[in-house]
Amino acid sequence: MPYRRLPNTDAARLRALKIAFVKGKELPPFQLAFSQATFTRLQTFLSQFEHAQLVHKSAFNSQISKSQQYINSLKKAKLYISHFIQVINMAIARGDMPSNVRLFYGLDGYENKVPSLNTEAEVIKWGEAIINGETERTRKGAAPVTNPTIALVKVRFEDFKETFNFQKTLQKNNARTLHELARLRKNADELIVTIWNEVEETFKDLPDSERRENAKAYGLVYVFRKSELRKVAANAFEEEVEDEDVMPEIIEGFKQEESVSESEPEPEQEESGSVEAVTPEPEKPKTVKSQSKPKGNFPIQTELNF
Repeated sequence: MPYRRLPNTDAARLRALKIAFVKGKELPPFQLAFSQATFTRLQTFLSQFEHAQLVHKSAFNSQISKSQQYINSLKKAKLYISHFIQVINMAIARGDMPSNVRLFYGLDGYENKVPSLNTEAEVIKWGEAIINGETERTRKGAAPVTNPTIALVKVRFEDFKETFNFQKTLQKNNARTLHELARLRKNADELIVTIWNEVEETFKDLPDSERRENAKAYGLVYVFRKSELRKVAANAFEEEVEDEDVMPEIIEGFKQEESVSESEPEPEQEESGSVEAVTPEPEKPKTVKSQSKPKGNFPIQTELNF
């Protein structure tokens, strides 16, 4: 017997619910295959589930559309912070600045090296450190670092922080809508199972094929196993059923298999109690391979046999 396959995606769940809802709107209560209580529950839930899908899709698309802008601002901030620290190290190497200037930026222990900037937290940490350090150093009368100036670094850093906070907000919205949608999925599955059980109970006294056809009109999905497909096709040929009555594509495939098997000759079977005379086949003359002519210049030797 074919088994019933429940929907496993949000689109399939929504499609199954809408099919049942349309049936409930078209048919009067005494002709409907599931109860009015279930239909009332379906009316309330369908709009909630569809709205949750739309909200989650909108939140997800917003996060994706802003992600490239966030990545670009992150790269720019990392680049300016890294270049600013490299300029300080080169100035110290040339003797233009004393080595203890690194204390202003919290770079003690990072001699001639740039600290790691692989995560957002590290970018925020070192961006704030060099901005505060440069502000403190210039307040004491020191010449500001140029190319890049701290003003340019601050512009790129503030832009990154703004996009970072906005991206975090989008991620939270996406996670919240996804959580709400996951909660409604469980209710959707329970409601679909209830509708399908009531539909099958209504048509339980009909023959199997007719019962399945009537249930499919309410959105039920039946899946045949491979062995069942071949069995249905074989029965169709034995009973000379028309192709359109039992899945044309399966019948066509079965016909092709039958035509291939009929075109191949069957091996002869031995009959018990009978001995067949076997005529040996004449031996084929053996062919002698000609020996390859030896390479090089050798005198021709001829042997005569008398």
